[in-house]
Parts: sequence; C-alpha cells; structure tokens
Amino acid sequence: MANDSLIPKAPLQNRIQSFAFYLALGIAFCLAVCFAVSGLAAFSQQGRIRLEDRINPNYAPQASLIRLPGIGDGRAKAIVDYRENFSEETAGAFRTCDDLQKIRGIGPKTAAGICEYLKFE
Repeated sequence: MANDSLIPKAPLQNRIQSFAFYLALGIAFCLAVCFAVSGLAAFSQQGRIRLEDRINPNYAPQASLIRLPGIGDGRAKAIVDYRENFSEETAGAFRTCDDLQKIRGIGPKTAAGICEYLKFE
C-alpha cells in the first residue's frame, strides 16, 4: 500500500486548494476588519454624553457628584450642603455651571470641566 502523501497531486487540485485557502484567509481578514471598525464605532459613541445621562447638581446624590472629574468626596458634600441650605427652593441652588463656583474649591476651570456632564432644569 502506497503512502498518499508520496503520490503527487494533480496541478489543478493544488490550485483549487490554494485558491480555497487564500479565499478563506481573505474572508477572515475582512471579518476581522469589520469587527474592529464596529468596535471602534461603539467605543467612540460610548464617550458621548447624552442629555439623559447628565446629572442635575440640584438633585443628584453625593455619590453621583463624586463621579464628576475634579469633584471628590469633599466637594460633592459641599455641593449637597450648599443646595440644602439654599433659601430659594423653587429656583434651585444651581442654574448654570458658573453657579458651582460658589462652592469652595470649585473655580472656573473645574466648573468648565464638569459642565458637559451636568444639566440644569
């Protein structure tokens, strides 16, 4: 009995196998690129902040305020304390991002940095 690997294959069969291999390789590459592009698109949309995702400093709990960049536990507590002691309850303590500068430790740079994460109603 002869070993099949020692028998030379017909040239047409070699071409067909080579074509099938390169075709499969090309399809795999295209799929990998498609998955990479779709993953990047989802990642870029993840960084965008929708209005529904923003928090209102007039009502947000301290735990939500801590998540804001540049706002730690102390500043978040100061925001909550300030709004609880604010005299005009109907208008809210904060109407714009600039109003947050009334809190000690929050300056123009910090207020501008967190403005995209806030909403005021």
